[in-house]
Amino acid sequence: NDGGACITFNGGNTWSTIFNQPTAQFYHVDTDNQFPYHVYGTQQDNSAISVPSRSNAGAILWTECYPVGSSESGHIAVKPDDPNIVYSGAVGSSPGGGAPLLRYDHSTRQQRLITVWPESFVRDGDDPPKTWKYRFSRTYPITISPHDSNTVYSAGNCVFRTKNDGTSWEVLSPDLTRNDITKQEVTGGPISFGGTASDVACTIFAFAESPHEKGVLWAGSDDGLVHISRDDGKGWENVTPPGLPEWATVCTIEPSPHDGAKAYVTATNNKLDDERPYLFKTDNYGQTWKKIVNGMPENDFGRVIREDPSFAGLLYAGTQASGVYVSLDDGESWQSLQNEMPPAPIHDLKVKDDDLVAATFGRGFWILDDLTPLRELTEQVTQKPVHLFKPRATYRIPPERGFPQAATPGVVNYFRSGSVAFYDKEMPDGRRKHVWLDAGQNPPEGVIVNFYLKERPQGEVTLNFLDAKGQSIRTFSSQSTGADGKPLVPAEPGMNRFQWNMRYPGSITPQGMRVPAIAGPVASPGMYQVQLTVDAVTEKQAVEIRKDPRVKATQEDLDRQFEWQIKIRDKLSENSGAVMRVRKIQQQVEEWARRIESQGETALAAAAKDLLEKLRSVEIELTQTQSSSPSTGTAHSVTLDSKLASIPANLSVADWAPTEQSLEVFGMVSEKVTIQLGRLQEIIDKDLPELNNLIRESEIPAILPP
Repeated sequence: NDGGACITFNGGNTWSTIFNQPTAQFYHVDTDNQFPYHVYGTQQDNSAISVPSRSNAGAILWTECYPVGSSESGHIAVKPDDPNIVYSGAVGSSPGGGAPLLRYDHSTRQQRLITVWPESFVRDGDDPPKTWKYRFSRTYPITISPHDSNTVYSAGNCVFRTKNDGTSWEVLSPDLTRNDITKQEVTGGPISFGGTASDVACTIFAFAESPHEKGVLWAGSDDGLVHISRDDGKGWENVTPPGLPEWATVCTIEPSPHDGAKAYVTATNNKLDDERPYLFKTDNYGQTWKKIVNGMPENDFGRVIREDPSFAGLLYAGTQASGVYVSLDDGESWQSLQNEMPPAPIHDLKVKDDDLVAATFGRGFWILDDLTPLRELTEQVTQKPVHLFKPRATYRIPPERGFPQAATPGVVNYFRSGSVAFYDKEMPDGRRKHVWLDAGQNPPEGVIVNFYLKERPQGEVTLNFLDAKGQSIRTFSSQSTGADGKPLVPAEPGMNRFQWNMRYPGSITPQGMRVPAIAGPVASPGMYQVQLTVDAVTEKQAVEIRKDPRVKATQEDLDRQFEWQIKIRDKLSENSGAVMRVRKIQQQVEEWARRIESQGETALAAAAKDLLEKLRSVEIELTQTQSSSPSTGTAHSVTLDSKLASIPANLSVADWAPTEQSLEVFGMVSEKVTIQLGRLQEIIDKDLPELNNLIRESEIPAILPP
C-alpha cells in the first residue's frame, strides 16, 4: 500500500528497502473557475503538493509545484472560493497528537493544526485503539460541503463538522462502525508490535454530502457498513447493500450530482483475499441497491466511481490493476477507458470541466483531456456513417510556447537549457510525441476536433475552419501530409481526433529567400465553425475560442492585435510576391542577355543590362540576396522583408494590444515597401515594354511579364 518493497537475507531479522516510488494516493481538483486548474495530492517526503494542469513553459516543471502541507498519504480538500486554503491530514503527518489535520494558507504559507481530537497515544500494549475516545483511519475523510465552503467535514468512527476553520468541531453522528473491539488491538499484536496507528480498524473510510440535496450525508466504514442521514446529521440509517461483505472497506461514496436519491458505492474486500469488484448503485436513498459490475474484470476490485456532473448516467470507475472504466448507461455495462494510462491503482477520479483527472497510487496524476465525445456518444451516433462531435470551448493560448519542436530519435533529449529531459515515442497512428522524463505533460494545444467514421472513407476527408461569417480560414485534408509524412487529417474507422492550432495561414515565402515566412496570427476570441466533409457528406459544428482568463487584455485589444498581425502578414506576402515577380523577369532577361551578347546586339544588350540593374536595385531593397561573410568582413544589410518579419514579435509575444511604436515602424517600413512596389510596377509598365519592343525589332521573341 505504501508503494515500496523490501528484501531480507536473514529470515526476517532485518529488512532493506529495494523499491520505493513517489505516491499520489488521494487528491482534490479545485472547483473554482481558475485557469489552469490545480491538482492537489500527496507525494514522497511526507508532503502534499499542488500541481498545475498546464504550464506556459511547454512542460509542467517541478518548480511550478509547491507543498501545501505535510500530509503524506491523506485526503485533501481545497476551499472552492479561495484555493489558497487547503485542508489535509493523515495519521503520523504532523506533531500534536491524534490524527493531525492541517489548514494551509498559501497566501501566508502558514500551516495551522486543527486536529479534531489531538490526544496523544503511546500506542503500546497498554493503550490499544479500543481504549481511545475516537478512532481515525490513517487516511480519514476530509471534505468541504458543496453547499457552504465554510463547512468542513472529517470522520473517525464518528462524523465531525466545523464551521469556523477547525477552531471547534461538533460530533455529527454516533459510532457508525461495527465497533468490534477484537479488531482494535495494537497493530501486529504481541508478536510484531507495530508501534503506530496506521492500521486502526472500525473507522469511517468514506464520507460525502450530496451536491444535489443539502443535508443528505453518506458515510461508509472499513468494516462493511453504509449509513445515510437525510436531516443534516440529526439521524442516521444503516443502508448497507445486502451484497457487501461484512468486513469490506467502503472506499468511496459518490452521491449523484443530478439526483439526491441516487448514490454509488465502491468497496473492496481484498484484505480478506477477495479480489472481486463491489460496485453498487441506489436510486432511493439506499433502501435498495443494485450491483453494477458487468464488464469489470472478475479478479480486479474497484476503488472509486464518479458520475459526470454534466451528463447523468455517465460514470467513470477506477480499479486496482486494470485502470479506468467508463459506463455510458448508468453502470449497466462497463468498458475500458485506459488508452495510454499505465496499469497503476486508481485511487480517485474527478471530473473538472471537460477533463477527467486520475490519481494513481505510485505513478502520480493523469488527465484525460476532453470528455465531450463521451457525453455525446450514443448508439444513434455509432450507426451514422459520419458524425462530427461538438468541440469543447478552447482557451486562446498561443500554441507551443516554449515547446521543443524536434527531437533526435532513440536517445534522451533536453530543452530549456538542458534542465528537462524527454524522448520521442511513436504513437499507433504513426505520429510521434514527446514523453517527459522529469516533467509533466501539457494538455493538447488548440481546438480539439473529434469525429466518428463508421467505415474507412473511399475519398478525401477535409476539415475546413471558418470564421463567424462563414469565410474559410484554413482547410486540412487526409490527402495532405505533415512534416512527419503522416496525413494531416486522420481517416480511420472509429474515433478520430484533429488539433487546430488556432492559427491563420502564414505569409508566403519564395524559395531561396533568406527570411522565413512568419506564422499566421492566432484567432481572436470569438465564435468560429468547423466543417467536416467525408465522401460528399458534410457536417458542421460551432467552435468557441475563449480569452485566457489570466490575461488582462480586452477583446478590443486582442482584435486590434489580430488585425495588425494580418496587415503585417499580408504586407510581407506582398513583398515576397514582388520578389518572385522580380526573379521571374530577371531569369528571362538574363537568358536573352546571353543570346543578345553573343549576337553582337550592343544597344539591345545595354537595354537588357539597364533593366537588370533596375530590377536588382528593387530586389536588394526588398530582400537579402547575399550571405554575410566574417572571413571577408562583409555583412548583409537589413532589408525590408527582414524588418517586416521582425515586427510581429512585438505584437504577439504577449496577449496585449500592439504598441503604438510598433505600428509606427510598420507604417514606415510598409511605405518603403510600397515605394519599391511602385518602382517595380514602373519597370514592368515602362522599361520592360521598351526592351520587348527592341527585341521585336530585332525579330527575337518577346519577354512576357509574369
